Amino acid sequence: MLLNSLSVDRAEFERGTGWTLKPEGACKGDVCIPLPDPMAEQIDVEATASAMGLPLVAAPEHNLWALGPESIGSRALTSAEAPNLRLPDLEGNEFELSSLRGQKIVVYAWAPY
Repeated sequence: MLLNSLSVDRAEFERGTGWTLKPEGACKGDVCIPLPDPMAEQIDVEATASAMGLPLVAAPEHNLWALGPESIGSRALTSAEAPNLRLPDLEGNEFELSSLRGQKIVVYAWAPY
């Protein structure tokens, strides 16, 4: 999540991170992380990132911060569930990752940058 301020409203925080703020804390799926004031209208990003263990990278000279993604228990992923990707196959036909549900797969991605 890219930010121009260290204070964001609840809806923006939820949209940008995928975490839902509830009275019990920040929740995603079956995981909830307790927060001091999860129902506040304005979220203190620095304090919340610290409480949730989210990385926060700062470039205050440019009014820019980058938050997340989460890493629970020092794991890179919080689950092994991939999103349902829809991409063209080698013949140009649409392929859905969900068509392989229940099978073990390897997703290989490469970018030239």
